[in-house]
Amino acid sequence: MEQATIAIIGGSGLYEMEGLSNVREVKPKTPFGDPSDAIVIGNRGGASVAFLPRHGKGHRLMPTEVPSRANIYALKMLGVERVISVNAVGSLKEEIHPLDLVVPDQVIDRTRQRANTFFGDGLVAHVGFADPFCPGLSEALVATARESGARVHQGGVSVVMEGPAFSTKAESFLYRSWGASVIGMTVLPEAKLAREAEMCYASLSCATDYDCWHEAHESVTVEMIISNLLKNVATSKDILRRVIPKLNVERRCACPHALKDAIVTSRDAISPAAKQRLSHLIGKYIS
Repeated sequence: MEQATIAIIGGSGLYEMEGLSNVREVKPKTPFGDPSDAIVIGNRGGASVAFLPRHGKGHRLMPTEVPSRANIYALKMLGVERVISVNAVGSLKEEIHPLDLVVPDQVIDRTRQRANTFFGDGLVAHVGFADPFCPGLSEALVATARESGARVHQGGVSVVMEGPAFSTKAESFLYRSWGASVIGMTVLPEAKLAREAEMCYASLSCATDYDCWHEAHESVTVEMIISNLLKNVATSKDILRRVIPKLNVERRCACPHALKDAIVTSRDAISPAAKQRLSHLIGKYIS
């Protein structure tokens, strides 16, 4: 099977990644179904890179419909160690302007209908998720964004809602009262699944609007999101091209060992089917 060490998951407005050499497509079959679309693999800066459009080419999938387990598992099958997620978000803070970038360090889960773990069906694991984003990967994104001249905010709380409708004003003001920085629909369950897969995961969040709380600005619309996202696509791609060569180094964070002490099911109680289903995740821990 083809191999890649770095993955880019493109959100709304980012459906392809130029600047890769030796480009080819793969369509891994996972125990959790098919990924959102074919995964494009190419080389850049000495690294092998995988690109996956989260919503599929042509934006066919709602946030709730995105097959996140298949997406993350497919990337794991390819050998991916680091995942950079590009996300459209609304700003919940005055100082985060539309067209700004945010690299959050915390998340609040307000989703309701999404499978958010690879485990279950006779195999239980509880990974640590106190710090949901890889600090090293996040730092690399922030530093590279600053080098590129982009206006970027380091840290902050990302609220992830179910969608597909946008927030009510009451919800928007509630999230602001919690101290949240941005709101979107796609960081979760990706971040949780990436942790279970022992991947580094960070979000390059593109602010497109002020949600619906700001009295001096229009409430969010699809047209507003797409318009501002397209303005940020070139900036996001530039940051991604710049950061990839910096990531072709050994990982020194805790992410590669997230499952080490997380599996609580007795080894002799794990069925052969479960071992086979999750072999790419637990193979090194279950003989």
